[in-house]
Amino acid sequence: MMSRQEIGFQPRWDKATFAAQLMAKEVHYHIHHPFNVRMQEGSLTPDQIRGWVANRFYYQIKIPQKDAAILANCPDRETRRRWLVRIQDHDGGDGNPGGIEAWTRLGEAVGIPRNELWSLRHVLPGVRFAVDSYVNFARQASWQEGVCSSLTEMFAPKIHKDRLASWPRNYPWIEPEGLQYFRSRVSLAERDVEHGLAVTLAYFQTREQQERALEILQFKLDVLWSMMDAIELAYA
Repeated sequence: MMSRQEIGFQPRWDKATFAAQLMAKEVHYHIHHPFNVRMQEGSLTPDQIRGWVANRFYYQIKIPQKDAAILANCPDRETRRRWLVRIQDHDGGDGNPGGIEAWTRLGEAVGIPRNELWSLRHVLPGVRFAVDSYVNFARQASWQEGVCSSLTEMFAPKIHKDRLASWPRNYPWIEPEGLQYFRSRVSLAERDVEHGLAVTLAYFQTREQQERALEILQFKLDVLWSMMDAIELAYA
C-alpha cells in the first residue's frame, strides 16, 4: 500500500504557518501596481488622480452589497452581528456619514462634482467587470469563502498610511479634508482583519481547504489589480 506521502498527501499548515502564507500574498497587492507606484511618487497628473478616484468610487459603492451578500449566506447570528458593522462603515448611520460619503468628499477635493461622481459616467468597463465579478463571487460562495476574500484588508493600512504621508506633499492642490477616508480606514481595516482572519483560520482546516483560501485571496487581489490595469490603460 502506498504511503500518504507517496500519493502526494500534504499535511495541513498550523495556524501560524497558514496565516503567514496568507500574508505572503501581499506581493500581489495593488500597492505594487505601476500606476499606484507613480501615484505614491507624486508623478500623476490631476486628470489621472481624478480618473482613479472616479473609478475607485464604483468599488466603494459596491462594498456594502458584497458584505450584504456575505450576511445573506451566513446562518450564524453572532457572525452577522459582527459583519453588519462593515455595511454601516460604508453606508453610514447613527451620525456617521460613512465611507461612501467620505469618498464623495475626496472626489470633490480632487475636482469632481458630487453629481458627476455619482453618475458613474467615468467608470471604465474593465473596472465595472472586475468589481461586479467580486460581488457575484460573494453572492455565490459560502459565507466563509466570502469572508476570506475580504482579507486583502490585511494589506490596506499601509497603503492608506502611505497616501496620508505622501499626498499632502505631492499633491498640495488636493483639499486636505478630502483625505478623511484614508484616515478612517486605517483603524477600521485593522479591526476587520482581526475578525476575518479568525474566521478563515478556523474554517479552512485541511491542506486542501487552506490552498483554496489562498486561491480565493488571490482572486480578490486579481480583482484589485485588474482595476488598476484598466485605469492605467485609460489614463496613463
